[in-house]
Amino acid sequence: MVGASVETTLELWASSLRDVKAQLRPLFCQERVAASAWKFLDGLLGNEARKTGWMRAEAAGDPGPWRQQAILGRGRWDAEALCDIVRDYALETLADEDAVLVIDETGFLKQGKASCGVARQYTGSAGKITNCQIGVFASYVSPDDVCFATKPKMARRMIARAILAKVPFSFVAADSVYGTGEIETALRKAGKGYVLGVAANHLFHSWGKKQMVRGSAAKIAQNLPKSAWRRLSAGDGTKGARLHDWAYLELADLDAGEYSSTLTGRWTRGLLIRRNIADGDLAFFSTWCPKDTPIKKLVSVEGHRWAIEDSFETAKNELGLDHNETRSWHGWHRHVSLVMLAFAMMAVIRHRANVTPPKKTMRRLRTKHRL
Repeated sequence: MVGASVETTLELWASSLRDVKAQLRPLFCQERVAASAWKFLDGLLGNEARKTGWMRAEAAGDPGPWRQQAILGRGRWDAEALCDIVRDYALETLADEDAVLVIDETGFLKQGKASCGVARQYTGSAGKITNCQIGVFASYVSPDDVCFATKPKMARRMIARAILAKVPFSFVAADSVYGTGEIETALRKAGKGYVLGVAANHLFHSWGKKQMVRGSAAKIAQNLPKSAWRRLSAGDGTKGARLHDWAYLELADLDAGEYSSTLTGRWTRGLLIRRNIADGDLAFFSTWCPKDTPIKKLVSVEGHRWAIEDSFETAKNELGLDHNETRSWHGWHRHVSLVMLAFAMMAVIRHRANVTPPKKTMRRLRTKHRL
């Protein structure tokens, strides 16, 4: 880690792990069950490449995986309460009013069909239709009765839960699979901006603007003049700036008070278009933002979606997000929640280790003058 000495970083790890385990303790009625949960967390943070029950048990010094499996199975504790702990723990250090809440999914490849939610479906993790589970996540980057829910419905629940918990964020970014409609209305009522992916055939029209716009997103893009496009970076990637050509059309200025009596000011409904420099491939986004928000801000918000992909990769490679061996929703939810706690702890440690220390000022030396 850059910014902190090895000694300071190790102290941060030790103190953060103690803090996280102390927050876990009230979830369990018995000390021995809590101790097993602590060992489970230790296993997730350990060096083992595979975070399976046997591997975690061996690292914990247990004769077999039964205690580890009990945490995900027969043990009595509330994974929903753990989700709240993860959220509050992360926000204590990372809360930012300008944060972006990113909704996205990731796939968990499976061989059999006995695990919950397994079906032949498309997953970006494999880049094809295959046997897998799909998990939908809100990154700040369950219902009480488990039942099937569509991806847009799960996204709406996550957003509503974040708003209810007063999680500080200013925008939501999501792919086109999560739709618009109800999500847009909920965010407008909450006074939150958004950059939401839409299909090429999504219809837009303007009103109250000098330049009239009407038609599908794809048709509107085709009719744009060259001067409408700007080459901008959506953020830095492993190979440098993520450059694309962008166009932004302001469609209407509306009074935020129309959606909630607690809101004031004018907000702009818009269409953001991204064009790939290499092949000209287009992506379209429905936007809602305070009036006079610059295109660079909206491009930056959309660029935050890459952060959740990095998070999925880290959580899978380093913390065993996809190493769950249970077949029930109950066990899957517990496993994922514990992994998210470990991930949040790592994010907090990284943030604290890289906080820029205050600049040292040299004390001014007094010069003695001879009289």
